[in-house]
Amino acid sequence: METLIQLDKQLLVFLNSFGSETFDPFWLFITKQLNWIPFFLIVMYFLYKKLGWKKLGITILFLALLILCTDQFTNLVKYNVQRLRPCNDLDINGIIRVVKCSDTYSFFSGHASNSTATMLFLFLILRRFYKYAFLVFIFPLVFAYSRIYLSLHFPGDILVGYMAGLVMGSLCYKLFQYAERKYNF
Repeated sequence: METLIQLDKQLLVFLNSFGSETFDPFWLFITKQLNWIPFFLIVMYFLYKKLGWKKLGITILFLALLILCTDQFTNLVKYNVQRLRPCNDLDINGIIRVVKCSDTYSFFSGHASNSTATMLFLFLILRRFYKYAFLVFIFPLVFAYSRIYLSLHFPGDILVGYMAGLVMGSLCYKLFQYAERKYNF
């Protein structure tokens, strides 16, 4: 396990070294959820076009449940593992570019888990209707990378967050399908 942790730190130092003050404002913008509202509105519009208001409303309820469950599971793990964020890790914080810091824990990334869970859930619905539905995955990839760039997460935090998001998004979609069949909406 110690070898994995050291490799994770080395990979962070490597990836973080590509940053520059010129791009810092861009990545600070990318990492804020509210700045993605236009993207979410576009996705909701595409859903509405194919599902209508009633089914869109039900889908939004499932999304809210998914985010609640994913976020709580992420926090449960974070507060039990208690891994320091890279910006607070004394082994490396002197050799990385710290653009933003937080006193909360790092493992695993809530940005990665929530964005992956929601986009997988939406992709599984949208793929029935749209050939390019896979483009929704741009969001979790760029959004989560911003956390590495800013020195808020190790790559392993992101990877595990992606995996947790895949599991949570898949489970929620299965529940959605079950409800869809049972209640014929």
